Amino acid sequence: MNALIIGNVWPEPVSSAAGTRIMQLLGSLQAQGYAVSFACAAGKTPYAEDLKALGVQTHNIQLNNASFDVFIKELNPDLVLFDKFVIEEQFGWRVKEQCPGALRVLETIDLHGLRKGREAALKANEAFSERHLHTDYAKRELASIYRCDLSLIISEAEMQLLQEFFKVPDSQLLYLPFMVAPITSEEQQAWKSFETRKHFVTIGNFRHEPNWLSVRYLKTEIWPLIRKQLPDAEMRVYGSYPAEKHTQLHNPKEHFYVLGRAESAHEVIEEARVLLAPLLTGAGLKGKLLDAMQCGTPAVTTSVGAEGMHGELDFNGSVVDDPKAFAEAAIALYKDKNKFAEAQANGAIIVNQRFSKEEWNSVFKKRLSDLQDNLETHRLSNFTGAMLWHQSLQASKFMSKWIEEKNK
Repeated sequence: MNALIIGNVWPEPVSSAAGTRIMQLLGSLQAQGYAVSFACAAGKTPYAEDLKALGVQTHNIQLNNASFDVFIKELNPDLVLFDKFVIEEQFGWRVKEQCPGALRVLETIDLHGLRKGREAALKANEAFSERHLHTDYAKRELASIYRCDLSLIISEAEMQLLQEFFKVPDSQLLYLPFMVAPITSEEQQAWKSFETRKHFVTIGNFRHEPNWLSVRYLKTEIWPLIRKQLPDAEMRVYGSYPAEKHTQLHNPKEHFYVLGRAESAHEVIEEARVLLAPLLTGAGLKGKLLDAMQCGTPAVTTSVGAEGMHGELDFNGSVVDDPKAFAEAAIALYKDKNKFAEAQANGAIIVNQRFSKEEWNSVFKKRLSDLQDNLETHRLSNFTGAMLWHQSLQASKFMSKWIEEKNK
């Protein structure tokens, strides 16, 4: 069985949770016995994962170019995974035409329509409501979900939104959260102690708008409140691809340090006593919070940040939305060894009960196998998807063909 992943960018797990997620899916497909290829039209950065070293064939492809048709017909994959809906818009129709029997899977990463809706509400200084979901992003994303045979949804909250608000059939969706190894008791005992840890930390790719909004909010609204009670503590901000507007927040006099890329997220998070993630917007699951749990570092975040992370379990720290309460929760975790230890233990429970690699790999494998065995029947039940493939609605296809001709 051959699988092809078409990426928006080459995966950079050291730079973003999205890169880590793609590596998890890639590893899961390999564990299921697929020979995996990865194709991308973007250029590689020095931080891109060495996929060839992992036994993955890599291919450079072009947008709006019939050379992709030749490439995929020769590869003839059994499964094609698009790592964002914009990639499905670009290449989905070509996959359908050249390899009609290939299972088409969409990795949503997070619901872009939800994230963009929250950003719009924030910029308008409005409370987020269902009307903010009526965006072009949401419409395009839902169309992509229907055109694919299966869409992977990383958050339970987003599953609920798709099922209850957008009325997407369960047959089109699979809840598939982070997939990581369990935290053993030996690993927990090896965590750095409360006494040896210092300062606060946050981390996130600066190209991701929710991370930038979070850091700015942290600097202006929360950190001044923390500094009043903890004048010797430092706020250390790590993130890939900082621009000038990001580095301008660097202020040693205020103990607020914007430090750029971290070579290892786990190393810098494990050094800190508390991770802060005051996210105002965003969607999906937050990789920084998972990293904190794996490192035994308690966290303080907002309801947006914690969404989908802990279910009915106690969070590994505090979930608060008011800036003053946020600062107080951060200070309490920083000063109270017992609160710190309790939060550490909660994090290990969340990882082991909700994000088990073995358990979710098995779920993923079974769903793919069932679809492969019943693909024709499955597609016949998806009339909305068939309607979206109708010629009159294939705007992406004909725009691509127009660009291709124009480029000639």
